[in-house]
Amino acid sequence: MVRPSPLALWHLLSLDAPTIAALWTLFIARSVHLTLPWTAPAAMFLAVWMIYAADRLLDSRGLLSGNWQTGSQAIGTLPGLEARHLFHHRHRSGFLACITAAAIALAALLPRLDPGALRLYALLATLLAVWMLLIHARSSPENSRRLPKELAVGLFFPAAVFIPTVAREPSLRPALLPAAALFAATCTLNCLFVYRWEHPGTRPLAHWTTRWSTRHMPQLAIATCALATLTAYLAAKRVLAVPFTPPIACALSAALLLLIHALRHHLTRIHLRACADLALLTPLLFLFIKE
Repeated sequence: MVRPSPLALWHLLSLDAPTIAALWTLFIARSVHLTLPWTAPAAMFLAVWMIYAADRLLDSRGLLSGNWQTGSQAIGTLPGLEARHLFHHRHRSGFLACITAAAIALAALLPRLDPGALRLYALLATLLAVWMLLIHARSSPENSRRLPKELAVGLFFPAAVFIPTVAREPSLRPALLPAAALFAATCTLNCLFVYRWEHPGTRPLAHWTTRWSTRHMPQLAIATCALATLTAYLAAKRVLAVPFTPPIACALSAALLLLIHALRHHLTRIHLRACADLALLTPLLFLFIKE
């Protein structure tokens, strides 16, 4: 059996999304000269990991019937399943144990979080729970793809990332709004590119917004990159009262996603998916730059 590479394992263990969330949480605060306590990114990492691991376990629930094959053939057994779903199913007991441990650790961190952030997280968690119920309520993973799951990630994920900063400094909300919108667009691009790669063809089961977007991915990526670059330029010139490093990071991420899309035929399926999340780690280039 071939061992997965570190990049593939980062993806298979559902560590990609929480890494991005924790990094961007620190990055947004740093861009407005705010120092967050370590509990903020730690709680973010745990919460996002639990959500993504649970989501992948729910997506693979159809495999519990036992009528599935192992290896790459299993990917085609149920519509919408990828290597990450099969990995979570094979190690279901381990993931459930880790989710329980993460929930206990997160509960221990909650009293140390900002009260304003907790109120916003409670509202966001309620909306997310409703959305996940709508997605997973149907018995068939094939039918669940009718809902715009990919677009929803572009809203919930950035909202969670910006909450620790805006909860501590509510006056920063207008200044951070452009950066939040650009990060939402970048996260949506990430999800849509992945959906297009994993669902070639006409994608008849996708929501109409997903079908339209996946037909125009290069154009959407170029538009996002251009808008983010323009925002960064105006911020650097003090025309816009916004931090300029987040728009630059979004522009670079959009450009990297477009590059990965161009090179998609040279990457394995699992590495292509992992590279899409790797493209969102651009804040590492700016985390220690003083504005």
